[in-house]
Amino acid sequence: MANAQTAYDRDVFYLADEHDHEAGGSTMLGFWIYLMSDCLIFAMLFACYGVYGGSYAGGPTPAEIFELPLVAVNTTMLLLSSITYGFAMLAMEEQRKGGTLAWLAITGLFGLCFIGIELYEFSELIHEGATPQRSAFLSSFFTLVGTHGLHVTLGIVWLVTLMAQVARFGLTAANKRRLMCLSLFWHFLDVIWIGVFTFVYLLGVLR
Repeated sequence: MANAQTAYDRDVFYLADEHDHEAGGSTMLGFWIYLMSDCLIFAMLFACYGVYGGSYAGGPTPAEIFELPLVAVNTTMLLLSSITYGFAMLAMEEQRKGGTLAWLAITGLFGLCFIGIELYEFSELIHEGATPQRSAFLSSFFTLVGTHGLHVTLGIVWLVTLMAQVARFGLTAANKRRLMCLSLFWHFLDVIWIGVFTFVYLLGVLR
């Protein structure tokens, strides 16, 4: 009886989470507003890097510390994750639960590779003495790239959470809506990283 009651409570909780939005409400609209606020944060960080990126204080310059081949591999990992997430969305539209979960898992692995390479890059820079407090350039670099990495990390946590939801409850309307929101977030991070790769790494090496 207790097990039946527990199962009932879980069902009630999930159904309650499927409530209709009030007239005029929109999850996607709200999420777009959030993304616009995130755009302002990254715009501020890019502006700070643009101002302080040339202040080396006698320390290392971008050309001396950036390893473009490693950054190119890292960029490939994130771009591939965007493609695999697109395949996950196609599988979702076709109501293929297994295919959706498989592509989401591959997306998460690419995201983990991206974070792993970025952490390796940071550790190597710090080991060489290129720490955030060394110069304004390094402070703005670590802040911008680190903030993007934090967003990717949170995106992976969100991804794993949604995979658990889909595995347990299937491709419900609510789960599809959540996957769509994460899709916007994930592709947004890809666009931001292209800006980082171009503005920070490529132009930095050419200075």
